[in-house]
Amino acid sequence: MSETKTSKLTNWIKTSTSLRMFVVGFLILILLVPLSYIKDLIRERKNLQNQVVTEINENWGNEIVLYGPILKTPYFTYTESTITDSKTKKIQTIREKNINYAYFFPNELDVSGSIETELKKRGIYSASVYNSNIKIKGDFSLPDFSLINEDVKEKDIVWEKTQILLKTSNLKGLNDEMIIKIGNKSLSFQSNFQNQQQHSATSYDKYGNLRNHDSYLIETPSFNLKESFVEDLVAYNLDYNASGSSRFNIIPIGKETKMQLTSNWKDASFKGEFLPFNPDKIKEDGFDAHWKVLQMNRPYGQQFKSLPNLYKYSFGVDFFIPVDDYQQNERSAKYGFLMIALTFLLFFLIQTLSKINIHPFQYMMIGLALVVFYTLLISISEHSDFTKAYLIAGSAVVILITLYSKSILKIWKFPVLIGISLTALYGFIFVIIQLENYALLVGSIGLFAILAGVMFASRKIDWG
Repeated sequence: MSETKTSKLTNWIKTSTSLRMFVVGFLILILLVPLSYIKDLIRERKNLQNQVVTEINENWGNEIVLYGPILKTPYFTYTESTITDSKTKKIQTIREKNINYAYFFPNELDVSGSIETELKKRGIYSASVYNSNIKIKGDFSLPDFSLINEDVKEKDIVWEKTQILLKTSNLKGLNDEMIIKIGNKSLSFQSNFQNQQQHSATSYDKYGNLRNHDSYLIETPSFNLKESFVEDLVAYNLDYNASGSSRFNIIPIGKETKMQLTSNWKDASFKGEFLPFNPDKIKEDGFDAHWKVLQMNRPYGQQFKSLPNLYKYSFGVDFFIPVDDYQQNERSAKYGFLMIALTFLLFFLIQTLSKINIHPFQYMMIGLALVVFYTLLISISEHSDFTKAYLIAGSAVVILITLYSKSILKIWKFPVLIGISLTALYGFIFVIIQLENYALLVGSIGLFAILAGVMFASRKIDWG
């Protein structure tokens, strides 16, 4: 009797559909562990890439964000206070002189020049760097202090202590001394180390994320601004030649700000608060982009009591490397659970319909092969483009599982079906990875079609 019960139990374990479903589901959960390590590996390799790119950029010269030139003119204000003499009880009025600073933006800001780019490599990683040759010119109107403080008198304005300021995110990359010509004067910019800790910049990366970086203040020696004005306007011009990386941005501080940039970089991305207005900006050998920003296009004026942080209004160009293989690897790994579950479901249906026994160990080997696909994909894509890597890794795994299933299922009919199904699944996921705007739509339609196929194939299964 005991042997009969044991025989029945063994037969139930071998033939029970419910138990097989439980075992397959449990194996899928187990395989999520190595799949999570794969995702961690992708993030680790991506972080390593970012570190290498950052090192290259720091050695060559960081991104450039220009904020200026700006007039800084001191002026005096007065405060009165009264004190009472404790002995004589006389009230005395004391007038104190305070020094303040007014900041004035240019009437016109015209930025033009060329940016020659190249790729710098370290190991398997590369970063885009460039040399910029920029000319900045325009003019200033005679400052109107009544807009700063209507009580300021002409005699209280210290014209002879005026300075010109410029803020930049990249001092290290400067290739030439910066000299600004204003009126009949030539003034050399100098870095003021004592002021550097007071200035930080905020801008946005190519994904729209807020990013922080250092912003350095450079300034000219004092000069008499009023003597430079022959009429109501005084012209200025300066050359800005610097090595940089990743992006070039300016802040529109002129009543009319214009920028015209040419470059040999074909895969430029124009980012920021304002975009180029010319439709033919992308050329066969690079780009030629034109911007124009009016004072009415931005929510700030031309004169300030303290220098505002306007970095979020910057605009320009990103010299990004268009193929981000780690991003595509991450998107591919997100579908790892789906790939394992659908493959196991296919084998489960074949096992149930054909009555061929598939051991849990064999399921595990098939699952590990599916996981190894992602390690192959990452390692190959680091030395080639993502499409080739996906084709090689996918073909290797499909062939391996197809041949392995032949040894399990004995006949070629089912392995051929498995090979075709896996090829279709990998192709379907590759299409979703490449799509952006229509990824959800195509993915939903594809999953609906797969569900319909599974329902059709399983309609005659005797689940008892």
